[in-house]
Formats: sequence, structure tokens, C-alpha cells
Amino acid sequence: MSSSRTSQTAISPTLLPVARLAFRPFFLLAALFSILSLVVWLAFWHGDILLRPQGGLMFWHQHEMLFGFAIAVVAGFLLTAVQNWTGLPSLRGGPLLGLVGLWLLARVMMAFPMALPGWLVATIDLAFLPLVAAVMASLVIRARRWRNLIFLPALGLLTLANLLMHLGVLTGEPELIRPAAHLAVLLITLLMVVVGGRVIAMFTANRLGLTRKPPIPALEALSLGSVMAVVVSQLLVALGVALPPTWLAGLMGLAALANAVRMSRWGGLHSWREPLLWGLHLSYACIPLGLAMWALALLVGSRADAALHALTIGGMGTMMLSMMARVSLGHTARPIRTLPGIGVALGLMVAAALLRSPVLVLFPQITHWTYNLGIIFWCLAYGVFLFHYTGPLLSPRADGKDG
Repeated sequence: MSSSRTSQTAISPTLLPVARLAFRPFFLLAALFSILSLVVWLAFWHGDILLRPQGGLMFWHQHEMLFGFAIAVVAGFLLTAVQNWTGLPSLRGGPLLGLVGLWLLARVMMAFPMALPGWLVATIDLAFLPLVAAVMASLVIRARRWRNLIFLPALGLLTLANLLMHLGVLTGEPELIRPAAHLAVLLITLLMVVVGGRVIAMFTANRLGLTRKPPIPALEALSLGSVMAVVVSQLLVALGVALPPTWLAGLMGLAALANAVRMSRWGGLHSWREPLLWGLHLSYACIPLGLAMWALALLVGSRADAALHALTIGGMGTMMLSMMARVSLGHTARPIRTLPGIGVALGLMVAAALLRSPVLVLFPQITHWTYNLGIIFWCLAYGVFLFHYTGPLLSPRADGKDG
């Protein structure tokens, strides 16, 4: 009897280190998935078809980098951070592994639809974010930490953007896909503005021993509010409302200026010796850069591809790598320091963003090289992360505590 009880306890999902908090499985899987998906994209760019995914490879690439990779990182971060914000235990054990299994199932079905009905693939993929939002809502409401409710409408609108992208494929209306993808990019950008504003100045001041400048309430409201206004405007566009390009360009220009001034007060110039800090500052700098480039593209009537890659590679990819590296050390009770090669990895991400945005705009004749190097740099950067962090993320905390 005692031996049987011990055996059952030993294999309990709650005791598996990888199932103790959401950052562990989602950070690992997001990094690995981003590398695999970009290898497939690189092969496609060179004329080799390795997959016949749902919606075709063009749709699959933009959808999966947003709702495969980025959303996994967002879920891992939020479901971990909400435990700190509320003081209540977050998702873990069997329920967490079930959520991870749902994310994995959606990725497999998107890549290998196997003649399944498109609505079934879409339904499974769409189920993930509402479950993440439900867990967050439960903890935030129970703890009455109303400030963190801002993440719930963002997750709801991300679900809507995902739905619109799927509808574009299912109904054969590709004009639904691009504005919905743009909405998703801007929503994740909004999350970066919220989270970045909470932690980047604090991390910098604490690490470097600087006196943190008090936030200016009007500037904070303008930085956040202008990005929210951009999101609402893009939501209307995604729903079929025709807005003047100058309106959206003006809002994006205002958001770019406000957030550039905001980040200039965070002490980024002092962080050049700390890659985990300058990675955050440079990734945040890509937000005003991308928004300004997008505004310019709207004014001249050109596509916003370069601006989108400034936001996705430079903003999301770099900030997520820097945050994952930091959170994975802190939440496994290891010293928060820059491990060998992480600085190079962050530099590669910034270089990839520059190649796919400003450099490509200035030198369009080298498109082939910018695509290739951008993909290779991303894969190398996230490969460095997996090399250093797979062990800690699969192992118990260094201090022996739960989490």
C-alpha cells in the first residue's frame, strides 16, 4: 500500500518540474517551434515545399509566428506573472499540461490538416486563448487586482483576430486575413507597451543602481492611450470599416513619438554592458520605429511589411528572448546574469530586425540576402536560448522550493 502510494506521488504531473509553472513548457516549446517553423519558411523561400499546411504556407507563416510562437510566450509569461500579481497559485500540473497539449494539437493540425474539416482545425486553435483568459480572470477577480484586467480584453481581441484570419481561409476571402494579422501584431505590441512600461525602467534602475525617474502620468497615459487608439482603429479596419489612411498614420505617429520619449527616461544609455537590459531597451525602441515606419507607409500608400517586421522581429522576437532569458533564471531561483552567448543572440535578433526593416527599405535589391540572414539569425539566437535554458526549465528550482 505504501509503495503504491509513493509510486503514484512520484509520477504526479504536479511534481514534474516542467509542469509547475506555465513559463517552463511554453518558453521551451515556443523557442523550438519558432526555429522549426522558420526552417520550413526558409525552405519555402528557396523553392522547397516541406509542408502543405492549413491555408497554404504564406498564411501558415504569418499565422503561426503570431498564434503559435508569440502567443505561447505571452501565455507562459502571463500565467506565471499572474501568480505574482495576485498571490494566488496559477495553473500547474495536469491542467497546465492539458493546456500545453491543446496548443501542441493546434500546431500539429495547422501544419498537417490531414483532410480534416477546416472548421475543426480552426475551433481547436481558437480554444487556446479563451482558456488562458479564463485562468487569468479567475485569479485577478478573486484577488481583486483590477489593474491587471487590462490583459483580458487584449486576449479577447486576439481571439477575434485569430477568428478573422481563419474565416478568411474558410470562406475564401483573403482580404480578411491581412487586416486581422495586422490587428494581432498591434495587440501584441500593446501588451509589450504595458509590460515594458512596468518592468524595463525598474530592471534597469535595480541592476545598475540608478535613481529611477518617476513616471509622468500624462506621458504614461499618452503612450498607452495612443497605442490603444491605434488598436481600436485597426479593429475597425479588420471589421470592414473604411478609415482614412491619414487618420491611422496620425495615431501611429503620435504613439511612436510618445513611446520614444517614454523610453528615453528609462536609462537605456547606461545599460550597454548588460545584454539582458539593452536587449529590452532595443526591443522597446523597435516599437516607435515600427509605428513610425508604418505611419510613413500609410502616407505614401505602400505596404507596411518592413514596419511589421520591425515590430515582430525587433520588438516581439527580441523582447521575448530577453524576457524569457531573465524570467527563466529568476523563477528557477538561479542568479540573473547573462549566460555565454545570450548577448550575441540578442545582437543577432536586433540585426535580423534591421535587415528586414530599415535596410530592406533602403536597399531593396538585396531582398534575398536580408530574408536568408534574418531567418538564420533568428534560428541561431533561439538556438542559443535552448542550449542554455532547456536544462533549467526541465529541472527543479535551485532553492528546492515549488515553482
